[in-house]
Amino acid sequence: MKYMLIMRATDEAYAGMADVSMDEMIELMGRFQEEMLRAGVLLAAEGLDDPADTVVVDHGSEPPVVTDGPYGETKELFGGFYLLNVASREEAVEWAKRAPGTGPGFKTEIRRVTQIDEFPQDNEWIRKERAWREATGQL
Repeated sequence: MKYMLIMRATDEAYAGMADVSMDEMIELMGRFQEEMLRAGVLLAAEGLDDPADTVVVDHGSEPPVVTDGPYGETKELFGGFYLLNVASREEAVEWAKRAPGTGPGFKTEIRRVTQIDEFPQDNEWIRKERAWREATGQL
């Protein structure tokens, strides 16, 4: 099963990390990722750019309104993710508990990634997606 570990933190938590050098953070993250690679569970890992460079598309009107970031009233920001292939939600939770660079104000949201087999296979769009995934080596 695939699970996404979504790394979130408050503005205050991110500010508290300002004293941590980039080299130190890369070392911590690199060791964690290497551990997940050795265990054979890491599929992808990405961090996100500064929220000040964010663009938001609000679909609350027609046409949608596009505004520059940062977000309006954000209590937590999505800072990056890990995509894991593990046997269970419990295993994903155990990996999340070990994530580096965390502490007060940091949270990891864990969500299962749905698989194409869970959708109606007679649907034209699902058939097209399956063909694309097969052609690109994803299935």
